[in-house]
Amino acid sequence: MLAAALGLSAVGIAVIYAAGHPAPLEPKIPPGSSENAEMPTEPTAEAPEPSEQAQTADPPPLPLESAPPPHKLATNWKKQVAYALVGLVGMIFINLIGYRRLGPISYGLYAVILVLLAILLLDMVIDIPFVPYREGRARRWIEFAFGGRILFQIQPSEFCKIIYILALAYYLRYRKNYRRLLGLIGPFALTFLAMFLILLEPDLGTVILMMPILFAMLFAAGAKVRHLMLIIGLAIATSPILWMSMRDYQRMRISSLVLQNPKVRMMARKHPPLARILVGRPERLYNWKEGGGYQLLQSKQAIASGGPLGYGFAQGPYIQDDFFFLPDKHNDFIFAIVAHQFGLAGCLAVIFLYIIIIAAGMEIAWLNTDPFGRLVAVGITCMFAVQVFINVGMTLGLMPITGLTLPFISYGGSSLLTSFLAIGLLNSIGRYRPFSVAKKPFEFQPESRQVR
Repeated sequence: MLAAALGLSAVGIAVIYAAGHPAPLEPKIPPGSSENAEMPTEPTAEAPEPSEQAQTADPPPLPLESAPPPHKLATNWKKQVAYALVGLVGMIFINLIGYRRLGPISYGLYAVILVLLAILLLDMVIDIPFVPYREGRARRWIEFAFGGRILFQIQPSEFCKIIYILALAYYLRYRKNYRRLLGLIGPFALTFLAMFLILLEPDLGTVILMMPILFAMLFAAGAKVRHLMLIIGLAIATSPILWMSMRDYQRMRISSLVLQNPKVRMMARKHPPLARILVGRPERLYNWKEGGGYQLLQSKQAIASGGPLGYGFAQGPYIQDDFFFLPDKHNDFIFAIVAHQFGLAGCLAVIFLYIIIIAAGMEIAWLNTDPFGRLVAVGITCMFAVQVFINVGMTLGLMPITGLTLPFISYGGSSLLTSFLAIGLLNSIGRYRPFSVAKKPFEFQPESRQVR
């Protein structure tokens, strides 16, 4: 598991380096000519004889191989290496203190992260200097600067995933009231409080990720399936309210999943009410390929062009040619660049490393007898599985674009540090397997047989 995490981190650093240091372009030789080709002695009938001025002028030289110009992403790989080293220190620290010491302080950590999320939203009312307003709409980061220079920044929603898992696992570890429908109010209140704050940033990817984690941990703790299915039904029934409350660009990103089909786009153009439901403003449909669908279409083209083996390290149009532009190719859509450089073989290797981590997490959860440790392992394993599934799916056009990073590979300090902390927790849970003479965790007797 640790080797797989380090391998994925190395792949991420390599791909981020390639994005900022493209290989030199091959010399461009006109079709039908070669370096040793002789100059024609007589003009052909089809080609007119060159003028006297053209005969005396020197022919233009062929473009020679040269170093690419400095790239704006050139230094990101150094930052990613620094993030990885900090993540390794955090992973070691978690193993030194042990996961069980985090349980009693999990509520306090959860309160701190909620305060940080609230500070981000407070910037909507008053201007907070250390909360940047990026990408025209998002407040997700807290900057730490000195002397006008940004030292580092954190994204509270990334750390919220780990702290939320710890707090929920500590809440559920010995309780059984959540086997009743009313007993689910506590876990859902714990979840929706963080989801509401994160949604207003907005960070739709993290919001989507938290619900599967909640259901996986409730199921592992012994909640009844019919209660969970009832809640899913209620969520589906109320989803139109959430959909209509989204901003136009958020609906556009999600609707791009179905707008890939030309028939859907044509139907929406003919029916303005449908267009308003999908994208808000109907005129957005007429430039969908250049607007909301551009990133998705370029991602699919980058993946398809990689073929079985790819173009090679730091090579390929989406690396070397600025004309082929893929936004966030070092971040959310980095899997498309992995496929572009290393092809299907590279993608399968990356997915295999993720399978190792997920399988190890499932084994740790299965073998551990401590309820708190087992629930934390379930939550972390589910987090990795859903995050990889959504990120890879959105680059392939099979899932909506939600801005969810690819663990260990996508550029970003908060994401990488969170991933290493999660691996540290899994490793700590796997190392500490307490012996218990009590009944198996989450084992319940029918109400009629319980001792009163």
